[in-house]
Amino acid sequence: MSKPEFVYVIYIASTPEKVFAALTDAKMSEQYWAGNRVVSDWKIGAAFALKLKREETDITGKVLEYDPPRRLAYSFHPQHDGMGGEPPSRVTFEIEPQKDQVKLTIVHDGFEPGSKAFEHVSRGWPFVLSSLKSYLEAGRVLRAHWYEDERARQGAA
Repeated sequence: MSKPEFVYVIYIASTPEKVFAALTDAKMSEQYWAGNRVVSDWKIGAAFALKLKREETDITGKVLEYDPPRRLAYSFHPQHDGMGGEPPSRVTFEIEPQKDQVKLTIVHDGFEPGSKAFEHVSRGWPFVLSSLKSYLEAGRVLRAHWYEDERARQGAA
């Protein structure tokens, strides 16, 4: 059985420099990533964390590649929702200028068959990247509907 991988391509009316900055800047990421923020000094081998606003544990990893404004890669190890026992996966961003826009490709791979983390990222990345696009193009972000649904359930209980 082959290992699952998530691949997604999105076009953003922006520059490679702005897209790369949004992927690596804590304050910018917090805007489009539903309050979560990336934290690292972005040196190869350095620690990476996605500080999760609504979880007690963070997603951790290490910086694997840092080539601004073209390529970024880090390992990705969720600790919440029972995923801490899975091995880390890998996130790679490719940023390609195309006239007045950017082609952003994400490949998230290294999952074991049946990975719970793969299920989560397959739902999460399209939202995050769509919100990133809205943020860079229009200064607006998307709201994560699953957080609203969660709040409604908690209020009903």
